[in-house]
Amino acid sequence: MSTPSQFATYPSLADKVVLITGGAQGIGAAAVEHFALQGACVAFLDLADAPSRTLAKSLSTRCPRYPLYIHCDLTDIESLRSAITQVTAALGPPHVLINNAASDDRHRFEDVTPQYWDERIAINLRHQFFAAQAVIGGMKASGGGSIINMSSISWLIPTLDVPVYNMAKAGIVALTHSLAREYGPANIRVNSILPGAILTERQQRLHMSPEYEKQVFEAQCLKLHILPDEVARHMLFLASDDSSAITSQTHLIDAGWI
Repeated sequence: MSTPSQFATYPSLADKVVLITGGAQGIGAAAVEHFALQGACVAFLDLADAPSRTLAKSLSTRCPRYPLYIHCDLTDIESLRSAITQVTAALGPPHVLINNAASDDRHRFEDVTPQYWDERIAINLRHQFFAAQAVIGGMKASGGGSIINMSSISWLIPTLDVPVYNMAKAGIVALTHSLAREYGPANIRVNSILPGAILTERQQRLHMSPEYEKQVFEAQCLKLHILPDEVARHMLFLASDDSSAITSQTHLIDAGWI
């Protein structure tokens, strides 16, 4: 990761309560790190205990505040609500929600069963709706907030062999526009980020073959690998007061793929 001095500092994020789902690895872990380094009070939810605890420990000596990790199965909405209640009790109501958690497991259209459909929607869309629902009241009471929903360019390309994932990611953009319109009068901003081919550890391990890298570079205007830090830095901007007039927007971080 690049040192913070090379990039923008956002004073408005200091002491803000930031809740990040799926914060153990990849883009989520980069977000946890970047917000913590800005002095925010970061809480993150995940199922992966070992990498979550390692991440929190690694930041304990580098950040003004120790990130709070809560084990949570986001597909269990009651557990999600309980975790958000724990965050609120420990840190206060979230000022910022990063709806990040997702899974792009490949699946063929003809093989999808109703059970698999429900599982994919639960992992990729449903928790975003209910996490937002759980934090809206606190944001209204405190005079505003920022919700950042992670979508993907996958449904715009579209990516093959992930039809349910693509539908979920398109639905996230619709959810973003709906919430932005409804809660704008309460000074709650809602935006979505659509990453392209981000070079996470998972993507390197599962998908970044020489053939796929060639396809990506041919599609992108910029012939480079996009790193999780580059997505996290845009999250900082959207969460901060610097973007106070920006809502209901889709922000592509794809090196010019679309």
